[in-house]
Amino acid sequence: MLAACTSIESGLQEAADAEAAKTKTAYMPGPSRDPVTFEGAQKGDPQSTIGISQHPKILAAYGGAYNDPELEQTLAAIVGRLATVTDDPNRVYRITVLNSPNVNAFALPGGYVYVTRGLLALANDSAEVAAVIAHEMGHVTANHGIERQRREQAAELAGRVVSEVLDSDSAGRAALARGRLSLASFSRNQELQADALGIRQIGRAGYDAFAAARFLRAMDAYSHFRNASQAENPNLDFLASHPSTPQRIELAENHARQFGAPGTGATDRDRYLTGIEGMLFGDSAVEGYVRGHDFFHPGLGITFRVPEGFVIDNTAEAVLATGPGDTAIRFDGVALPQTTPLRDYITSGWIGGLDPVSIKLERIGELEAVSARAAGGEYVFDVTVIRIGGEVYRFLTAMPTSASGDIQRMAQTVAGSFRLLTPEEKASLKPLRIRIVTAKGGDTVASLSRRIVGIDRKEEMFRLLNDIGANDGVSTGTRYKIVAE
Repeated sequence: MLAACTSIESGLQEAADAEAAKTKTAYMPGPSRDPVTFEGAQKGDPQSTIGISQHPKILAAYGGAYNDPELEQTLAAIVGRLATVTDDPNRVYRITVLNSPNVNAFALPGGYVYVTRGLLALANDSAEVAAVIAHEMGHVTANHGIERQRREQAAELAGRVVSEVLDSDSAGRAALARGRLSLASFSRNQELQADALGIRQIGRAGYDAFAAARFLRAMDAYSHFRNASQAENPNLDFLASHPSTPQRIELAENHARQFGAPGTGATDRDRYLTGIEGMLFGDSAVEGYVRGHDFFHPGLGITFRVPEGFVIDNTAEAVLATGPGDTAIRFDGVALPQTTPLRDYITSGWIGGLDPVSIKLERIGELEAVSARAAGGEYVFDVTVIRIGGEVYRFLTAMPTSASGDIQRMAQTVAGSFRLLTPEEKASLKPLRIRIVTAKGGDTVASLSRRIVGIDRKEEMFRLLNDIGANDGVSTGTRYKIVAE
């Protein structure tokens, strides 16, 4: 996330080769009146088969494409401005906004560039988005996807040789370690090269060249806000695929100075803010909504609440909540025939360390439920399963053994809050969106952040979304992002 770039090119060529024959006939020349398309323009690019084969998989993995005409026009203007100063005028690009709240951007060989709406929500102006897109264009221009694929294939072969032939040879294992370090270093160099290419492109396009460094700082702040795990000693992270953020920021600023002092180029902030007005923020209805300490899923018609001090993370696999004292809660659901008793299900082997004596039949509201205790390692667990028709919803509460006396109370509080939504509640649930407001006389960070809904730590989020320092305030007449329905 800190790099705004994910490596996903490895191992794609085989799949691309298999798809090439299928897609070849799609590029037969048509009547001259046919409109110019991205697919038609890229037909001479030998790398295009990689992007063609992987594009549907990317859409499936990231919730599909996010369609918003106003936003698309804003991005088209940015890409068009970058295209006027490109070093590779024969290259065409397809920019896709992914319907994901994650902060990410990446590129596939063949000109496929992706940015998430989560990244667009974090950006504050057109220059920052231009820096991200130009960085990804740099990867494509420099053929980093193909180079990385070759290096990773070589490393995989070396790994097999060491494991199968030199298993007892310490020198061989050391050689493999050096090879992996070389691969990681090569990847870091790719990122720095793409940074340099991107900053040069946005500077030549007339954008603020310091936008790249500014956005790197914003992503670093976002990672801390999201409680991203940090290595105790970053110097030990030899296999990190990207250079450290401080290093990238310093180098990015050095590249930017070639175009003048900070503030020399355009940011096009007002136009960008207008373009993202109304854009979805956070989860969509498909994943359910997090509102402070509550989770709502209008499609499933369910809700529950976690205690104060917990933070909910709505992932694709499950809803996770972490709280004080290393306490964690996991919530998910599975299909279960209505003929299968819940007691049989909870003892069917999917819970390790289950204490059969602890199994207890319960009712949560009008719903049938069963709870039990389990233990493993330094943790104790409380498991509660609740039946709704052919679905079973599962709460797993984990707590260190030293605090095990509180686990039953904690688990009962969370599972006991589970209930069905009323039709009126389901109808009233709306997704969160980016809204643009103008600061009036007397407005402060505190007053504007109070207008944010559905999010804890509102003032921190407001400062993060608008790149406002801890000791800085708002300016009358300036437009700012908030999150509201």
